[in-house]
Amino acid sequence: MPIRPLVISQSRRAVLTAAMLVLAACRATSPAQGTVAASVSDPAPPAPQTRWLGLIGEYGPDSNILIVMECDGALVVRGGKPVADAALVEVTSDSFNAVKPNDVSMPVVFTRTPAGRATRVSLGGTLFARRQIGPESGNQLVITPVRPLADVRREALAASPPAEAGPFRPTDLVELVKLDPTIKLDIRYATTNNLFGVPFYTEARAFLQRPAAEALVRVSAALRARGFGLLVHDGYRPWSVTKMFWDAAPEDKHIFVADPAQGSKHNRGEAVDITLYDLSTGAPIDMVSTYDETTDRAAARYPGGTSRQRWHRDLLRRFMEAERFAVVQSEWWHFDYADWKEYGIGNIPFDKIH
Repeated sequence: MPIRPLVISQSRRAVLTAAMLVLAACRATSPAQGTVAASVSDPAPPAPQTRWLGLIGEYGPDSNILIVMECDGALVVRGGKPVADAALVEVTSDSFNAVKPNDVSMPVVFTRTPAGRATRVSLGGTLFARRQIGPESGNQLVITPVRPLADVRREALAASPPAEAGPFRPTDLVELVKLDPTIKLDIRYATTNNLFGVPFYTEARAFLQRPAAEALVRVSAALRARGFGLLVHDGYRPWSVTKMFWDAAPEDKHIFVADPAQGSKHNRGEAVDITLYDLSTGAPIDMVSTYDETTDRAAARYPGGTSRQRWHRDLLRRFMEAERFAVVQSEWWHFDYADWKEYGIGNIPFDKIH
């Protein structure tokens, strides 16, 4: 997905900061700015209790948000004025106590659906309704194109990328699966499972400039020793597709797409959208948010979710950073290679790359 700014209100920033302070005690967090604390030698945290999964999430209005998350085998409640100084709490039933430093207990009661999903939580008698912050079924926000896609495509293919001063290195796009067949692809913009609900790519392929591609192969080899493979959602993106995104999106959704007047690192062949899969099963690894999710959960340092989800997210980041990739703070899956400034905006269609 194109880069978007991470805009957080003052009240929400305070809640997220408080949650990060709680998670600083967890092994699977990123407490220091610009670092990842999870050691690559540490084993993955155990899976949380199944019945907790329906409780984890965010509750309350924008002005008074409560985050419920799992941390090292405990369910943690943090944020919101009623629990501004709540500590870690162990859950033994649907009703439990959030213990404050002065040892005053605050009853915490969840209301669940028959399927076990909490719809609200009561803290000391104050009700917090669940916030619908993400796609519960894994489906993404879908933007309805404001113009017929055929018209948008025709105009984008006839247009030219913005002029750049340079000089730039010669383009040398390499197909990732040809360098490393263990890299799996789920190219969303070649399917209907994407931001617009329609295919933009005519082929499900992924390319990077050769230095970035070779660095990614080294990441893949290192992760295989840990039992993980790389699953790529997007790599090089022709500039014409970036223009299609922009022209198809309503103005209030431009925050989610790159401005074609500036181009993007995807256009330069220097950005990759990526996640992990389990080598033993082939299944994608469960992360804190889904790919291309347009919520705060997508942030690289979002403190919610489970210890295992955060551990996997941070493990991917640690291995990518070791090979000079940098994560985009608003999207845990988006990594830019270090030499991106050395390449110009590209507009070569996939079928012309050999």
